[in-house]
Amino acid sequence: MNKTFLRTKLTPVIAIILCCILYVSGYFQMIIAASILIVASAIEYKKDAFRSLGFQRKRINVKNLLIIAPLVGIFTFLFYSYILVPGVTSLTGQPLDYSVFEPFEGNLPAILNLFVYILASAAFGEEIVFRGYLMRQFTKFFGSSKISIVINILLFGFIFGLSHAYQGISGQIITGILGMFLALVFHIKKDDLWFNIAVHGFIDTIALVYLYYGWI
Repeated sequence: MNKTFLRTKLTPVIAIILCCILYVSGYFQMIIAASILIVASAIEYKKDAFRSLGFQRKRINVKNLLIIAPLVGIFTFLFYSYILVPGVTSLTGQPLDYSVFEPFEGNLPAILNLFVYILASAAFGEEIVFRGYLMRQFTKFFGSSKISIVINILLFGFIFGLSHAYQGISGQIITGILGMFLALVFHIKKDDLWFNIAVHGFIDTIALVYLYYGWI
């Protein structure tokens, strides 16, 4: 067993298993998972660790991050709020469970603290874990054929939904669909993680505004 095999094949498997252990044991936090996978990327790719996750310096530009990404985020949130949520909840008969967020409604200091946490754990953390690491590792192991891409998008969208179990069955279905959409965006933008982080961040920012005013 040579060093290359250990670094490129065994390291990601160990890192993913460790994240799974944390999840089933109840100690899972997205920021911790992202940190573990960044370390795993550093072991595997060394100085190109962040590039391997999709952090491409050449993709950082005003048009992408401050014009296109906000527009995608706005339209995605509107579709989520006014089409996806009513449609899914009517099918399941179960409302989204947002009870964990009730203390933040109308509480400006709390919502600002939540914004910082969400930006770190969701916009950055979830995108690093699900798109930057898991999707790119899947491509590394199984290739980039059309069927592999479809499975990649569906699989990690499904897992993304499962990770939002606190929102109930409707929330899992809805976030699963959103996860598939974000995975599709990542593929279309040729693994540009900065763009995904920006889109995710704008979606969550609008959601927090809605939460603060009690519109959710």
